Amino acid sequence: MTMKIDAFAHLLLPRFYEKMLAIKPELPQMFPFINHPHLLDFDKRRAAIPKDVKQIVSYVNINPEDYTDPETAANLCVEANNELIQAVESNSDIFAAGIAMIPMNNIPAAQSIIETVSKSHTLVGIQIFTRALGKSIADPQFRDIFEACARLNVPLWMHPIFDERKPDNNIVFSWEYELTQAMLQLVQVGIYKDFPDLKIIVHHAGAMVPFFRERMRYTMPADQFDDFHKFYVDTALLGNAKALELAEEFYGMDHIVFGTDAPLGIPPAGSTHAIIKAIEELPFVDTDKQKIFSTNIESICHRTF
Repeated sequence: MTMKIDAFAHLLLPRFYEKMLAIKPELPQMFPFINHPHLLDFDKRRAAIPKDVKQIVSYVNINPEDYTDPETAANLCVEANNELIQAVESNSDIFAAGIAMIPMNNIPAAQSIIETVSKSHTLVGIQIFTRALGKSIADPQFRDIFEACARLNVPLWMHPIFDERKPDNNIVFSWEYELTQAMLQLVQVGIYKDFPDLKIIVHHAGAMVPFFRERMRYTMPADQFDDFHKFYVDTALLGNAKALELAEEFYGMDHIVFGTDAPLGIPPAGSTHAIIKAIEELPFVDTDKQKIFSTNIESICHRTF
């Protein structure tokens, strides 16, 4: 049986969650999606995903730097990453690897975590968000994060969050806009000029980019348009095969990884089955489908899962 590696799945581990609840009891009301039972209950998750799928897991977006001082945030991240390692290694039948959490209000501690990830057998990258501390992820304050990842060859997983300056955020469209804006901002500050080998995996198939590629071609400098092709993207489109075709046409077959956003998406357990079905129905040869399902993410992470 050839394994499919879901490169973008989520969880929430109990010790970390309890500590965050002690700091911010309103979290379940602020972010209703964190109440999904499969985030914490691995037996339910195990029963829901196909036997030929293993997940690379990252925490849902409860970010310590939003609620605590730099030292506390750093300690929470280190503890959360250790708990994640334990969870992955104890559930190796369903988990392939973990994505580390970093404290964006403590750059030296974040750099230390990135160095730890570069030597880890269980953690394969770090998770960043489209904004941090009220600023774009492309802000110069965060540049050293990208420098460390480029120097140590650690991939970044980019997840959207709401821009709190906007009064009309919504789960339908806002996150896709925020991903697209973050990509644009990173390209505009020359992130790929400075770090040409940097690997950033963008959630939700690169958001708006594949649909607006011709508008981009004619409204931005050619070198910036070219840099957009350097992002990697996942397949988390809830089974939208036509949208996946557009993503492949823009980013290329070598830059698409199987990712589902599990267990979120299609109730009750996520869209894993729907996304697999969509990929299987696409007019790609089997070797290209295998690139999506496992080969590309293994190449990005420099390991076989």
